[in-house]
Amino acid sequence: MGKKQKNTTPEQLQYQQLQQKHELKRPVLKNCLKAFFVGGIICTIGQAISYFYIYNFNFTEQTAGNPTTATMVFLAMLLTGFGVYDRIGQFGGAGSAVPVTGFGNAVISAAIEHRTEGYVLGVGGNMFKLAGSVILFGVFSAFIVALIKTILIQWGIV
Repeated sequence: MGKKQKNTTPEQLQYQQLQQKHELKRPVLKNCLKAFFVGGIICTIGQAISYFYIYNFNFTEQTAGNPTTATMVFLAMLLTGFGVYDRIGQFGGAGSAVPVTGFGNAVISAAIEHRTEGYVLGVGGNMFKLAGSVILFGVFSAFIVALIKTILIQWGIV
């Protein structure tokens, strides 16, 4: 019996038991499967777009990544504007937030939410509140990785 349990009254214990009896159990496995499939479908669409760029515009696998990412972010922003991505997020949970489309959703959601405050202070000032940290740490981590790679190349390790 924990310290917190010792100081509870019989009425509190009875209430805790009643609460546990009526508490809804979260369908964790079902939610994980939905997130897995939604994230997988988003990534499959991204792969199809990548193949589209490779076969129709003569990109290589390495160079098709940037236009594919830009297209996926644009599609996520478009779907967010029409309210579709929110429904995908409600169904798929983290499966819709983890791919790069979650970044596009975060940027445009803040812009839509604050558009009544004006374009400069509302949209411009709030658009990158959430996404700004992603950009900052993405650029910083890319700098660190490039620095480490440069040092390893100079030492002849890589």
